[in-house]
Amino acid sequence: MNDKHYMIDIAKDAIREVFEKRPVIDRDKVLKEHPELGEKGAVFVTLEKRHSLRGCIGSLIAHRTLLDDLIENARAAAFGDPRFPPLTKEEFEDPNLTIEVSLLSEPKPLPYSDVADLKRKIVPGRDGVILKLGSYQATYLPQVWEQLPRFEDFFTTLCQKAGLPGNCLESHPEIYVYHAEKIK
Repeated sequence: MNDKHYMIDIAKDAIREVFEKRPVIDRDKVLKEHPELGEKGAVFVTLEKRHSLRGCIGSLIAHRTLLDDLIENARAAAFGDPRFPPLTKEEFEDPNLTIEVSLLSEPKPLPYSDVADLKRKIVPGRDGVILKLGSYQATYLPQVWEQLPRFEDFFTTLCQKAGLPGNCLESHPEIYVYHAEKIK
């Protein structure tokens, strides 16, 4: 399972099915060729247009087959991300639209004593982060470190994404880390 580019093709076909209003993906054939897609898995699907985010939806926890998660999150990123209008057929056919799939590992709790300890334990560029405080939660995929390489900027905006003040680390939220295999 070294070359996983076929996952990009499946994500594209899942979106294509919506536009064409007909089945494109032969699930039996796909599962026969790639039996690992029949196992539980969690993915994020990210759409970018000219290097700007155009949609990103995913699962943090594996709760269905990898194939179903890939198909559903591709469609959700294209048509259900509340930050963007639904993808148009013209945008879908635009060669400047790219699709990236991030295959996630299981999130693990990261115990820490204070912000300085958290800063020592987090590995920028490798760790995806889930931040939870009460009923508030947000995540950043590991690739977000490319745009926000400073620990302070990463966590300030992650706190804000969760609907919390930028200094929410002072309230000692729960932190979970995971890794992602990027497929472009």
